[in-house]
Amino acid sequence: MSSKNVLIIGAGPGGYVAAIRCAQLGFNVSLAEKRSTLGGTCLNVGCIPSKALLASSHYYKFAKEQFATHGISTTGLQVDVPAMIKRKDEIVEKLTRGLDFLMKKNKIERLHGTARFCTPYRVEITQQDRVIHTLEPDYIIIAAGSVPVELPFLPFDGQRIISSDQAISLQEVPPTMAVIGGGAIGLELGSVWSRLGSKVTIIEVLDRIAAGMDAEVSAALTKSLTKQGLRILTSAKVTNAEIHEKNVMLCVETQHKHLTLEATVCLIAAGRRPALETLNLQAAAVEINEKKRIKVDKNYRTSQPHIFAIGDIIDGPMLAHKAEEEGIAVAEILAGLPGQVNYHTIPSVIYTSPEAAAVGLTEEQLKSQNIPYRSGKAFFTSNGRALANDTTEGFVKVLTQEKTDRILGVHIVSDMASELISEAVTLLEYSASAEDVARTTHAHPTLAETLREACFAALGRALHS
Repeated sequence: MSSKNVLIIGAGPGGYVAAIRCAQLGFNVSLAEKRSTLGGTCLNVGCIPSKALLASSHYYKFAKEQFATHGISTTGLQVDVPAMIKRKDEIVEKLTRGLDFLMKKNKIERLHGTARFCTPYRVEITQQDRVIHTLEPDYIIIAAGSVPVELPFLPFDGQRIISSDQAISLQEVPPTMAVIGGGAIGLELGSVWSRLGSKVTIIEVLDRIAAGMDAEVSAALTKSLTKQGLRILTSAKVTNAEIHEKNVMLCVETQHKHLTLEATVCLIAAGRRPALETLNLQAAAVEINEKKRIKVDKNYRTSQPHIFAIGDIIDGPMLAHKAEEEGIAVAEILAGLPGQVNYHTIPSVIYTSPEAAAVGLTEEQLKSQNIPYRSGKAFFTSNGRALANDTTEGFVKVLTQEKTDRILGVHIVSDMASELISEAVTLLEYSASAEDVARTTHAHPTLAETLREACFAALGRALHS
């Protein structure tokens, strides 16, 4: 058992997981968090609440548009937005209570307040500018997370110009909504309010939405979301805005024309930035890189050898599961164990309907890196479980190394793609081949059979197409 003291700054997925693993390894752990509840952005105003609203809005849309084909008649179907928000809040409360229990179970000291460096070795925890704790731990792990990017000419006001924080707590369906940003946050929250009746326009400055995904995935999402009623403008940017009492007027410039867009609310989903302002990193002499993130080495050490950083504040995708893996890795490194993260097997998911999920390289990356490859694709239209579930939209694409047959990337558009991608992550982690999957029995009928079928297709011997 170690007698070393560890202070962790930030109780999001990276921070609280690091705290638990450090405690398991025998460290004396303190966890500082400025929110009154644990879980960070992800649990309080991000991943979890948005998925709760995505589920509620999906059920409503499914009942409205597809129940009849299942022999289920409904009359008087209505949306109760406050009830949806209440359910979302109850889920968040339940999970935050669960984290409180885990902190007590693992004997982790919880410090409620804002952490601020005084020196590289001393940290103050303050509440309303009053110092309530001063610590000089042996190790410090910074897991401060991120905050929404604010556009200079469209500052958040919480009424007409909103961030994702407010978009998950609206008490009524806005008649119209403009969403600036066609990434995961914009597409997910845009989908929520579109399903409930809002006329939603997505404004994306790049030439396609979901730009980090494989181009075929992006195209499939564009087609599907457009069919669902979302208006999608790509290669478009907002050049000016006028905020009125009841709406926002946006001037939008596209490749072909200029247009004026009126919206009841405007959701800014143009990315997130590291939450570093309150840390006073200058006093800690911790270096920042050109991306305004904390510079770390392969073991997550900053320029101060006793200070570590993980999650959204260092390079890499701003994903909760990436932060969790880094939190575990740092805890094990502190204990002298070989902690590491395989960044090639971190999945990405967009929880629209259908969902999009991916792991590994895209087809565009393979081409740009001149890697010889084979591509195998299978569609859910020929999957028995998808037909039974009335969720046949989408496909699985498997990319393999041409000579070795090793799987290099898997890309899925489908219902429950977020669940299906886990098998693909395992395949990449163990350097599996398409032949390995083709020779692995999958239960029938399941959606996962389509992954196997895509592997058959990559081998040139598709069975069901």
